[in-house]
Amino acid sequence: MTLITLAPVETLTLSILVLYVGMYLNAKVSLLGDNNIPAAVTGGILFSCMTALAYQFTDIRLSFDMQIRDILLLVFFSTIGLAAKFKVLVHGGKALALLVGISFVCIVLQDVIGIAIAMAFGHHPAYGLVAGSIAFTGGHGTAIAWGNVADEAGLHAARELGIAFATFGLIAGGLVGGPIAKWLIKTHRLQGPGDIQQSAEAPTATQQLAQLSAAGQLRTILGVLLVLALCVQIGRSANTLLGTHGLLLPSFLMAMLAGILLTNLADLGKVSLHPITVSKFGEVALNLFLSMSLMSMEFSSLANVIAPVTLVLVVQTFVMVLFAVFVVFRVMGRDYDAAVIASGFAGLGLGATPVAIANMDAITLRYGPSLKAFLIVPLVGAFFIDLLNAATIKTFISIIKAWLV
Repeated sequence: MTLITLAPVETLTLSILVLYVGMYLNAKVSLLGDNNIPAAVTGGILFSCMTALAYQFTDIRLSFDMQIRDILLLVFFSTIGLAAKFKVLVHGGKALALLVGISFVCIVLQDVIGIAIAMAFGHHPAYGLVAGSIAFTGGHGTAIAWGNVADEAGLHAARELGIAFATFGLIAGGLVGGPIAKWLIKTHRLQGPGDIQQSAEAPTATQQLAQLSAAGQLRTILGVLLVLALCVQIGRSANTLLGTHGLLLPSFLMAMLAGILLTNLADLGKVSLHPITVSKFGEVALNLFLSMSLMSMEFSSLANVIAPVTLVLVVQTFVMVLFAVFVVFRVMGRDYDAAVIASGFAGLGLGATPVAIANMDAITLRYGPSLKAFLIVPLVGAFFIDLLNAATIKTFISIIKAWLV
């Protein structure tokens, strides 16, 4: 095998090209564009398929240095925090609690489905947890961690299966979120704030930036860049400090909290951050992060488990779509925000938080913003859902052990 390792800047350059390809295909293929498939998902999956074929026929494998990708994730969540005002957070408290409760129900449902499929094919029921919330709600990190535990407990290839489920779940989450929101918006005739945003707020902010001198525009952009750098640095430093005391939190959660703190301090000091500039930084960071993540997937390593993975993926995806449409949308209020949240929840429940954000970003770019969705979905994905998932997995393991004794 010939291994080609791409340095951070080379990885970034390639991810931009992959993103451009995704944007081009979405514009040319109506099936992709009309269903709001994120461009990074389109380009990333295509590139991963090409690298898998290259490995199959030429024995060449690509390896990527993801240092810049990790920083981009922190930048994106910093922009989410900078858009959050305390009064908005207080207003969204009830919705956050509801979504946490919904997440718990979804986790239990995924594990019940996974266990049922495993037992139906005569496998140990613990494999069902790997085919349930360990891989789908938990993602790659949880799949690897619990997969190692399962391997040590005698469940052969549990880690590899978990990675396979998580990988294809990531793709499925990016593919179904857009169509879910589109169907809900059209079926229930929901109206996003897109027209208002385009006719009032967005042109005003854009015109204000355009009316500045070249030096003024540069100061505005550099000011936002400085604040984003502060968010990333404060978040990383706070996370390191908490880690020394045994409290481990996702780095991007701390960056988002830093953004919330800084934007509210700026309001108290009557300092204005340019919202359009902040939004554009976030949009670029998110798309490049997702492009890097998807283009680096190794489909070739999943060939041996394609049959069981496909069955589980189809069932879990089908259930997730129904759950998002008939549970998440209705519980969250049956309005435009609820449709965006349902789209994000599908990405969160099948893939990961960035996929959820990409789904919501694709919807809001077309129909208008949803601050409520962009606040509560990342909070649930960054913190609450991992705690719920860990507790649920441990509970099911105890039940399985007691049952088999």
